[in-house]
Amino acid sequence: MSTSHENLSPQVISSLIKELKKLSRKPPDGIKYLPNDDDTIGVIHSEIEGPVGTPFEGGAFHIKLVLGQEFPSAPPKGFFLTKIFHPNIASNGDICVNTLKKDWKPDLGIAHVLQVIRCLLIVPFPESSLNEEAGRMFMEDYNAYSKRAKLYTSIHAQPKCRPNSADTIIIDGAKKKSPGKTKADSSSSNVARKKSKSMIEKKKKSKAKKKGLKRL
Repeated sequence: MSTSHENLSPQVISSLIKELKKLSRKPPDGIKYLPNDDDTIGVIHSEIEGPVGTPFEGGAFHIKLVLGQEFPSAPPKGFFLTKIFHPNIASNGDICVNTLKKDWKPDLGIAHVLQVIRCLLIVPFPESSLNEEAGRMFMEDYNAYSKRAKLYTSIHAQPKCRPNSADTIIIDGAKKKSPGKTKADSSSSNVARKKSKSMIEKKKKSKAKKKGLKRL
């Protein structure tokens, strides 16, 4: 199935651009929108932060949503590009969650889908497992499941240095970089740190000198 924006109607594209602008500027907690390197709006990338108190805590999980020709009447397809050990996520990254299947509604939106996927990391549904081994371990020996999931997280889901999604926004289908720190800003910051360090050292020397004079 082609994922080019040519498969989507102009109205859908316009609505998506507005939604992705909002997602970029005000993302839900634990979710980061990752703008594409090309103009393909039919494929949406994001990064989900592993929820605290789960085996995925501390991990950063790359998610891909693929919008088909019938979107939004039909749900997007969701995939984990980051390897993860989870009952509802297959070894090839397929995601099994009702929001992307029978519970889908055209007005739910991309942000809602990403939030549901993140919630799936908090509350799995082992009774409808795509990864049978993970589902069985979750039901029979949660400690063993948690240990395996943590291992996967530590190996495959370590956060990488990425530009903040808020620094890149989509305007009329084109990506724009918002003003951020410049080299001059960084240089000034470094100079300020050096001056501060120098002043601290001078104060230490001055105190030591005074103590020496008192002893005399």
